[in-house]
Amino acid sequence: MDKISFTPSALTSGRGILHIIEIVLCAVDSGLLSIYRHPSHTYWVWCMFTWVFCGIMTLIITIIEMFKIDLLLKFLNIMDWDDFATGMTLTMTLMVFSTAIIYPVFYICSRCFLAVAITIVTLVCLIVYIADAVKSKCATKGSYLCILPGFIKVLEAFVTCMIFISLTGYVGKPALYWCILVYIVPFPVTLLFILINILYPLKSCLCCDLKKFAFYILLVIVLLYISAAIIWPVYSFRGNPRPADCPGNFCIWNILFIVTFMTYVNLFLYILDCIFTKLGICGF
Repeated sequence: MDKISFTPSALTSGRGILHIIEIVLCAVDSGLLSIYRHPSHTYWVWCMFTWVFCGIMTLIITIIEMFKIDLLLKFLNIMDWDDFATGMTLTMTLMVFSTAIIYPVFYICSRCFLAVAITIVTLVCLIVYIADAVKSKCATKGSYLCILPGFIKVLEAFVTCMIFISLTGYVGKPALYWCILVYIVPFPVTLLFILINILYPLKSCLCCDLKKFAFYILLVIVLLYISAAIIWPVYSFRGNPRPADCPGNFCIWNILFIVTFMTYVNLFLYILDCIFTKLGICGF
């Protein structure tokens, strides 16, 4: 406890310098994006959310490490801070990577100089986050978030977000409302599993075997996603061939295809998660 103090040297370390650059680049990106506004478009909202979230979360991690509050978290046995910080860095790298693809695809053009500037800053930000993620992963053994079982949960939540921001073309098609329900229901459950595994006090309060409970929940989610993997493409593309004039950025057919592809990706992830959880129950 006596080691908890202000440590400005944390800012001059390699990790600290990377954090400062990340915070500045995220602030620049979000500032430029607020000028070049597309608030009615979900992809614009995702990009803005990503840069604001990543900037704030990186700042929080920097402050905690600068004041050595992570020692208090370890002392009180609240969480494995190194695992959490590394897992969040991997998550933020994934989020920034998505904006590095989404933003230029939907908003860049030959005369959009501000959009080009935002794209360049985003790519530089992505490189810095990749460097930070590699550095953190090499220095951390990890207990949940930054190892495969936990990171699969993060990927499931991330892919679901990609589905959410791409949902379109379902109005007037009642069968697709079932698919939307399938996408919505597992999302908070996945986040809850992540929280329970990160926060030791929550895990100790459980009165049941988490692995067995998680396995049955995952089995239900897999069945739900199988139904969506059949229904969404059938009701989205039956009698709806790809138009000859279908620009890559705002073509509804392309966005419907993104939802279909992400549905199969999440189905694969949940099946993999289910298998890993079952193996954990068996003691392997």
